Amino acid sequence: MGDDLMNDDLMDGVDPHIHVEQGVTRGDARVRGLLAGTFGLVGDLPETALTGCGRRVPYAMTSARPESVTCLACREHGRAEHLRLAEQIARLGSMPGAVVTGAQAGQVAEHHRDLARRFADRG
Repeated sequence: MGDDLMNDDLMDGVDPHIHVEQGVTRGDARVRGLLAGTFGLVGDLPETALTGCGRRVPYAMTSARPESVTCLACREHGRAEHLRLAEQIARLGSMPGAVVTGAQAGQVAEHHRDLARRFADRG
């Protein structure tokens, strides 16, 4: 029955869910903030975004905050992406010549593992 409701919403062109961007771990908001603070430049936000579930939705219907995302496929995508990034960061900290210490990499990896846990929590 839940699928029927979702299909009806899509046929009407209305998607009531909050999604996560496909590139959820890229931190676009932080990059925009860094550019604005450093150079006084502020880029326009995109009108639409490709989501973790493969849809293109209005940018305003996306969130990087796990608690705000209501699309289950996007929650799974966010979880998987943050876990993948956490593992990459943890490996980076253990590489010879790395520009970050193992402890620094561990802290950042744990931050992404926490985000993954929050995406997995549907409570």
